[in-house]
Order: sequence, then C-alpha cells, then structure tokens
Amino acid sequence: MARRRRANAKLIDAALLRRWPLPKPGPDADKQARGDVLVVGGSAEIPGAVLLAAIAALRAGAGRVQVATVCSAAPQIAVALPEARVIGLAQTRDGEISASASRTLTAELDACRALLLGPGMRDERAARALLRLFAARGGEAQIVLDAAALRVLDPGKLRAGSAGSHIIATPHAGEMACIWGCERDEVEAAPAQLAREAAAALGLMLVLKGAETFIAAPDGQLFHNVAGNQGLATAGSGDTLAGVIAGLAARGAEPLQAAVWGVWLHAKAGEALARKVGPLGYLARELAAEVPRLMKL
Repeated sequence: MARRRRANAKLIDAALLRRWPLPKPGPDADKQARGDVLVVGGSAEIPGAVLLAAIAALRAGAGRVQVATVCSAAPQIAVALPEARVIGLAQTRDGEISASASRTLTAELDACRALLLGPGMRDERAARALLRLFAARGGEAQIVLDAAALRVLDPGKLRAGSAGSHIIATPHAGEMACIWGCERDEVEAAPAQLAREAAAALGLMLVLKGAETFIAAPDGQLFHNVAGNQGLATAGSGDTLAGVIAGLAARGAEPLQAAVWGVWLHAKAGEALARKVGPLGYLARELAAEVPRLMKL
C-alpha cells in the first residue's frame, strides 16, 4: 500500500523543476518587485529562529524582509541582520509575543506578499490573533505556518477558512500528530495518505517534513521529496525551510510551487554541505547560503 501511495506522488527532481521555473524579476525590477516578507515569531528563549528564517527568505530572492519579534530580542536581531527592518513587540512574562501586539502590525500585514508566522514561538495565541486581524483586513499574502503557529489549525473546523488556499503549513510528524489528533507512529506509518487527507480537509498546502517529505495540495496533488540527508535533522533547519518557502512566495511563486521548490532547495543545500563539511555537524545557519546557487537549474 505504501508503494502505491508513493507511486501516486510526483517525485521532485531537477527535471520537474526545470519544467516549472520560478518567477524571475525583469532586468529593471527593484526590490519591491520581488516582494516583502514579514516574519513574525521568536521568544525570549528562542530568539534566533526568526533570524534563520529571515536570512533564508532573502537568500531565496525576496526583495525585502521585516522581522517582528519580542522586544527583548529585537535589538540583537537588528544588529545581526542589517538587511532587515526589525520591529520589537510587546511580550508576556513568559517571554512570548503578546496577543495584543498584533494590532501594531496592520501596515506590515497590508504590505507584505508573504507572511511567515511561528518560528521560535512556543505559544500560539499571538499567531491566532494575528491571523484574525489578517482575515479581517482582507489580506492577500501567502501565509507560511511553522512551529507553534501550526496549532491554530483545527481539523474539527474542517477548513482553514477562505484564506486556506494561500496557507502553507510545515509540520514535522510530531506536530502533524497534534494537528490531526493521532499518534506520531500513525503519521510515520502513512505520511503520504495523511498529508493528502489533511490538505484536502483543511483546504491548504501541507508540507509534511521527514526523511522523506510529502507536499500535498487541497485538490489531491501530491509531491514526494527524497533528496537530502540526516544532517538536515538539526536545530533551526525547519526555520530555514520555512524562510525559503516564504521568500519564494514573495517573489511570486504560487503556494504549491513555493512549497515544492522550497523543500527541494533546502534538501539540496543539505547535500551540498554534507560534501563540504560532512554528513553530520553542519549548522542550519549554513543552509541558506547554498540556496542562490541551487536555484540556477
């Protein structure tokens, strides 16, 4: 059964991606033409996740990146990432972004072409408030959900809402089990089937991460990635992947294309570092620098 499910998925490789090229800016295009990414996340204990994601978005070709994070970490992030505007948000006593802070981001929500929500977050309440504000303002940006922000997805409500077709969720097996209300073993036993069912039920693009990653669309399309290596299972790797996907979305890639290309670029970056550094021990912060070269198929 597992073989049949994989056979129904399209294998992601260079040949497939050459037939599905990414949008390219014209010779006179400025940074605005390549789109803005708004990264919202981080916490007092995990401040660096937004930094990894923002760098990855820029390496994937986004024109501009803005980072909104807890006020205690904002100055350090601003110094580490001089290419970005960094916004300090009110935080809770636990060092998480306050849910009330979403109201300060209305202009940024209106301007961004891609919203990456969740890297470094442990509490989803701010993510939930921000998504409500986004929906109320009629936002049209693509939304990438990662980490704690994935907990806003509720299969009991069946669909993610009218913006669902613009949402790309990026859970690993453990996070998928929490979303779907099952055991991790069940996810790992049938990832292709579950990814397809969840994408259809929730009405969004689903990137189910693992040694083999499955990308499912609400209409039943399924893609299968086998590139990469065990070195990608390292702290911050998922933040980098989410950033790459958001950067591609900001450039104009539609959600499924951004997810498929992003997964492959992230995996191939791991392969490149395995050759340079070794199969284990390379760092998530090193992945993004490989992406620009890999996009030149």
